[in-house]
Amino acid sequence: MHELKVKKIVNNLANPGESLFQRVAKGGVWVFALRIIERAFSLIRLIILARVLAPHDFGLMGIALLTMATLETFSQTGFEAALIQKRDNADAYLDAAWTVLILRSFLIFAILFFVAPYAAIFFKAPQAKPIIQVIGLSVLFQAFANIGVIYFKKELEFNKQFLYQLSGTLADFIVAVSAALVLRSAWALVFGLLAGNVARFIGSYLIHPYRPHFTSDLGKAKELFGFGKWLLGSSILIFLITQGDDIFIGKLLGATALGFYQIAYRISNMPATEVTHVVSQVTFPAYSKLQDNLPKLRGAYLRTLQLTAFISIPLAGMIFILAPEFTEIFLTQKWMPMVPAMQTLVLAGLTRSIAATTGPIFHGVGKPQIDTRWQIIRFSVLAVLIYPFTARWGIWGASMSVLSSILLSTIGFSFAVIKITKCGMKDFGKRIVLPLISGITMVSFILVLKAGVNGVGIWEFLLFVTGGVLIYLSVIHLFDRFFDYGMGRLIKECLTSF
Repeated sequence: MHELKVKKIVNNLANPGESLFQRVAKGGVWVFALRIIERAFSLIRLIILARVLAPHDFGLMGIALLTMATLETFSQTGFEAALIQKRDNADAYLDAAWTVLILRSFLIFAILFFVAPYAAIFFKAPQAKPIIQVIGLSVLFQAFANIGVIYFKKELEFNKQFLYQLSGTLADFIVAVSAALVLRSAWALVFGLLAGNVARFIGSYLIHPYRPHFTSDLGKAKELFGFGKWLLGSSILIFLITQGDDIFIGKLLGATALGFYQIAYRISNMPATEVTHVVSQVTFPAYSKLQDNLPKLRGAYLRTLQLTAFISIPLAGMIFILAPEFTEIFLTQKWMPMVPAMQTLVLAGLTRSIAATTGPIFHGVGKPQIDTRWQIIRFSVLAVLIYPFTARWGIWGASMSVLSSILLSTIGFSFAVIKITKCGMKDFGKRIVLPLISGITMVSFILVLKAGVNGVGIWEFLLFVTGGVLIYLSVIHLFDRFFDYGMGRLIKECLTSF
């Protein structure tokens, strides 16, 4: 079985014209399809739960997830990225990695159970204690899942990754919505999360034939951690950056404010979250295979940057301009206090989506330390601004500190990736500026439409979205025709390769 796997890898790499780009394109379609379906279920789930549950319920769940995420982050191994980055077959490392991950999960579960009372006291939310203790079970299910599914990403078999992830999404949706209608409490969110992890645990063994075993030979795990230690540092910094504002808001402003902020963050960052998820999953293994071929690496990165900007800019613009209408129509009036924060965070999310195209390059060429260094700068800016901004302007002030930190670090990421790929400022900027102009034109068009309408309902909302999309695509077409932007060619290239 292992010999056949090695031959398959060698054959794929021997035909780079067909193999890598077609596999990346196909992988991108599968991952993007998965994210579209997942986000559709997530959005429907959010709308239903936001109508049934209170902001305080989301805040309690947020406190539990923050507590768990803290322990998970500070014990991060980086094994998954290390296994994907390896040029050769990774079978010899799987059992050692699986064993360490399980030992880690039991430690996290035990710590969560005993620190739950103290976390509840810290956030002044006693109702969070049992939620934190129960939610720790999800860590165990994740660790015991079949580590063989790592090959779905490593070998760009994202059609299998699609089935694996979708099983958990469906289970989470069905259980969370059903429980919310019956319980009308934060426990609906807990049961949904657990159901999703159980479904993925079962699915991992049904979809992939590898069967992991416990081993006492942990030398391979130590070797993997040599690469993963940089990811550990980066992961800790990313956690402090992306979750530090949540911790601060939960402590300073309370669970209700945290509920507002987290839902605002989730909606506003959909462009960044969805685009970056697709980008990182597909491009990291592809860049790893191209790390010794600079021209192809540069070309692959510029296409990735162009496609990322093309998708994320109009999504961000749409959320920014229609945030008040979306909130009132779909989430009801009780969620309106989060709108200013949502509009600020969507700008942060857009910036983050551009910065996220650089991470897979750094990791793919074996230089994750670059990512870590710039995350330190980003964290430093956030740490300086978060308290004065939040104390003065509440959750909107917190969102402003997030935006400021992301803007500065993105500049650093951009210069670093230009240096590594040698793509040049002009080529890099062209991929961002042209869709940005198109996005600003779209936002201006929607703003004019809104000014001419008295009262916005669901049909007016859909009209704004449809009109905005048409305007955006029309301007992109003009850039294709007169400035050789090449977006049409890139889309056709992706579609024909699939």
